[in-house]
Amino acid sequence: MKCCEKTSTETDTAIAMDRRTAIKGLAGLAIGIAASTSERAYGQATKIRLAFCGQLLCVVPYEVTRDRGHFKAEGLDLELVYTRGGNQAMQALVGGAVDYAGTSLDVALEAFSHGAKIRRIASTGRLPLFALATGPKAKAGIRALKDLEGKTVGISGLGNADHILVLYLMEQAKADPSKVRFAALGTNLYDALRLGQVDAGMVQEPALSLILAAGGGVLVNTMDITDADKYLGGAYEFMGVAVRAEERDRRRDEMRRLANALAKGLHDTRTIPVVEIVAALPKALVAGGDRPQLVAILEKYRRSLYPDTVRIDPAAAARVAEAHRVAGVAKQPADLKTLLDLSVVTEKS
Repeated sequence: MKCCEKTSTETDTAIAMDRRTAIKGLAGLAIGIAASTSERAYGQATKIRLAFCGQLLCVVPYEVTRDRGHFKAEGLDLELVYTRGGNQAMQALVGGAVDYAGTSLDVALEAFSHGAKIRRIASTGRLPLFALATGPKAKAGIRALKDLEGKTVGISGLGNADHILVLYLMEQAKADPSKVRFAALGTNLYDALRLGQVDAGMVQEPALSLILAAGGGVLVNTMDITDADKYLGGAYEFMGVAVRAEERDRRRDEMRRLANALAKGLHDTRTIPVVEIVAALPKALVAGGDRPQLVAILEKYRRSLYPDTVRIDPAAAARVAEAHRVAGVAKQPADLKTLLDLSVVTEKS
């Protein structure tokens, strides 16, 4: 998972564009494109490219939308461009390689703060894909966020989305993050947590399920809307779609059709049998993974992770911006009124 990387606005010319090349393994690291060719009955479909972070749970609504024919029904010939992280998807957008980018709001905020002329137009994920878990050896001594003081917490990297989130969680709980030792361990910190090399850590699925099975615990699961309401105050904007600001006006009809398709895909993601969701994913995406485990994970989290509308929730976005302020990564308050274009998806959409 590399959605949590910091964003650079430099063009990434090395992004692979091989059509129908999918990612390999449950981690969702992707190297190519999964495409869907469609055509309206009355004319040629609009060809567009949308790049997005290839983390598995981020991918789901887009692939379900494609598989269920919703892009085609809106007259869109859409190429879904898998990238190795939110960074690369945003770089592809800023550099002109694609028409749209699906990334975490963390990535969009970072890019926007560095001068990227982008606008966020729709939401496809309302919660971050992390849980703050405790290792088997430390579980008994860590019952609350304040208990992290004096302990070592594993994160993917300093300043990354998971680090920002744990700082925000501690601030909300009036715990002192300056008393925590943060260990930057990359995206796979399951073994370090299981073996007791760190006391707690920000993990994703399936690492969370594995650490719980190994005797660990969970302090806060931000993939669960109940925990998000309790510890964050509500939804915390995550995945969504951005467009280049200068193209916003001429693409307005296209953007609305894209949003309409994704809205239908989100509805399906929340309601259809989970086995049909897994069947909609590219085979190479789940190759070698534990399919029953994936089904269980999606069944558990899909109604929490995926919103019932593509409309951006300004309050959820404001929580992310506040977390960036608390973490010290934002030098000035985020200009959400400019970054978020709430006019594309309206109450009547």
